[in-house]
Order: sequence, then C-alpha cells, then structure tokens
Amino acid sequence: MNALKIRRTAVAVAAAAVLPFTLAACSDSGDTKSAPPAAGDQAKTGESTPSDGAAMTGDKPFGAACAGVPKEGAGSFDGMAKDPVATAASNNPALSTLVAAVKQAGLVDTLNNAKDITVFAPTNDAFAKIPKADLDKVLADKEQLTKILTYHVVGQKLTPQQLENGSFETLQKGMVTTSGSGEAYKVNDTSNVVCGNVRTANANVYIVDTVLMPK
Repeated sequence: MNALKIRRTAVAVAAAAVLPFTLAACSDSGDTKSAPPAAGDQAKTGESTPSDGAAMTGDKPFGAACAGVPKEGAGSFDGMAKDPVATAASNNPALSTLVAAVKQAGLVDTLNNAKDITVFAPTNDAFAKIPKADLDKVLADKEQLTKILTYHVVGQKLTPQQLENGSFETLQKGMVTTSGSGEAYKVNDTSNVVCGNVRTANANVYIVDTVLMPK
C-alpha cells in the first residue's frame, strides 16, 4: 500500500515538472507563427514598389498641356504611339496648325518614313504668337517653311535626361539647345516644353509653346 502511494506521488511530481516546459514550448511555437517578416524581407518589399513606380513615371508623358490630349482614340497617347509622327500629330487637335504647315511643305512622307527622330512640335497657340501677316508669308514660301519645320526635328530619339543640358543638330542642319530638369525644359531658352515624352511609332515628341526659328 505504501509502495503504491509512493509510486503515484512520483508520477504526479514528474508530470508537474514536465508541464511548464510543455507550455513554454507551445508558447514559443505560437510566437514563431505570428512573428512579423524579417527586416530584410521588409526592405526588399519596400524597395521594389517605389522603384517600379519611378520607372513607370519616367516612361510617361509629362507637362500641363498633356491634360488636353484626348483620353482615347487615335489622338490619345496610346493611339499616337501606333502611328508615325505626322499621322499621329494629325489626330491631335492642338497640333492642327503644325499639321497644315507640314502638308503645305510636303513633309508628311519625309517625317512618317524617318526612323528614330525627335520632333519639337509647336502648338496652335505657338503659331498664334506669330503675327498673321508674317505667318501667311511663311506658309506661302515653301522653301522657308521647310527650313523652319525641319529645324524642329532632330535625327535621334531624345530622352528627357538628354534634354537637361543638350545641343543637337537638326534636319535643317542648324543646332538647337535644351536645358532643364524634372518636368520643366526649354528649347533655345525661349520655348517651353508643355507636354513632353510623347511616343509615336517612329519619334519622340516634345510639344512646345513657341515656334523655333533657325539661327
């Protein structure tokens, strides 16, 4: 009888001794499952999202006048990207005067068939800055009109970064200079880029607020 009591007491003591360790182990297991991600994992997640966002932003058109570009259809940014530059410009209402001038000079095929060019495209308002009598005179002089229009074209695709402090030969054989940063750029220190980094099938287009005159 005494031996049986001693045996039961020993088992109870052993169980009491083991129980705290069992509870502690269960508690540790629960903490492990609910633990937050490692600092390294958080850093990886934090780095990838802003980086991807910045890359996407750098690829998009920028500037106040971009808001006036149609949201859909052939004149939208997606639509213009599918057409060569003269055709793409003809679908943008803000460039109708430029398109008429290009047709008058017979440069539609020249621009559409060119490869990897940049066009500084004056808006209708840019042409409106020129006195009507002077503009009519230029439009009537095909040789002079061709010189002015080809002065707006550079024989390579320029990125915004290249415009920060650049000097480029045009198809007219003159030089244009560019300066600026971020989303603010000037051409020849007089013409502001109002909607830049617009892609067409064969050109990068920077819409400007002043007509450039060959030097």
